Amino acid sequence: MRYPKYLEPGGTIGFVAPSFGCGIEPYRSAFENAQKKFVEKSYQLQLGPNCYEGSGVGISNTPEKCAAELTEYYCSNENDVLISCGGGELMCEILGHLDLERLKAAEPKWYMGYSDNTNFTYLQATICDTAAIYGPCAAAFGMEPWHKGIEDAFCALTGEVKNVRGYDKWEKESLKDAEHPLEPYHVTEERVIRSFVGTESCEGTDKLQFSGRLLGGCMDCLVNLLGTRFDHTKEFIEKYKEDGIIWFLEACDLNVFGIRRAMWQMEQAGWFEHVKGFLIGRPMYYGQEMMGLDAYSAVLEVAGRKGVPVIMDLDIGHLPPMMPIVVGSIGEVEVCGNDFRMEYILK
Repeated sequence: MRYPKYLEPGGTIGFVAPSFGCGIEPYRSAFENAQKKFVEKSYQLQLGPNCYEGSGVGISNTPEKCAAELTEYYCSNENDVLISCGGGELMCEILGHLDLERLKAAEPKWYMGYSDNTNFTYLQATICDTAAIYGPCAAAFGMEPWHKGIEDAFCALTGEVKNVRGYDKWEKESLKDAEHPLEPYHVTEERVIRSFVGTESCEGTDKLQFSGRLLGGCMDCLVNLLGTRFDHTKEFIEKYKEDGIIWFLEACDLNVFGIRRAMWQMEQAGWFEHVKGFLIGRPMYYGQEMMGLDAYSAVLEVAGRKGVPVIMDLDIGHLPPMMPIVVGSIGEVEVCGNDFRMEYILK
């Protein structure tokens, strides 16, 4: 696994928009404030040509132009790290236009984004054998003030943070809108972690500890990649089978049946061989139940058969705050009651 250099003081932060850009509110004002905050921290900035674009379908521009921007800015010596402008819908369509051989040969560089950006953070690990960060997109850094999760994400880029913990509260309903673009996370809900080994609840257990190489992202995107020519998952998990895999997963558009179908599909494709544990983020449809199925049973129907720890309702993904996840690194996880801690080992 290749690990990029950390962002140094006075370094250059690059921004690209391979999914949605920041052309409309509240994202435009938030992105502009994020730039201001980075400049105040004495960093240089480099903006890709698509950052404020909105002429694409589900992405900032045409797939060809989005792929060209991402390839050029990743391989450029003029920026030190890349942060994606946003998530979106059809980043998958840029993949056939990426110069993957050039990306594999390039000096490794930290790339951060989540949701639709799974299309790159996942391929960085599984195809390019390069670590990436599953974390907030650019506009989130414009909030006033920064939440601890945003601080952790930025410090993951600088190397100041190499372990994360869950946050005390999470946001169920955002107050950020076009009139209030700089609103911080509206955290009102208490964190409640649910832990299992297999299908057995671990409430009251003193401590769970496990480790493995971190792989995953947004399930909506992952099952879309599954079985395509961009799916090198089996090769990756075989290469790192001695470490075992910790899957981190979260869902955006998938309802509880969509989650169950996705888990079934990944299992049937052999993705869960050598699994050491599952880290599951709160789904966007938090609390949903359909025909007696909820998000817990949707995941446990498959994950529970593996006999490994399954930790659910974590700060990963679409219901913020989110812990930055170093995709491809070794995660050393410790769970005790409602406390979660994970250290990243870069080897």
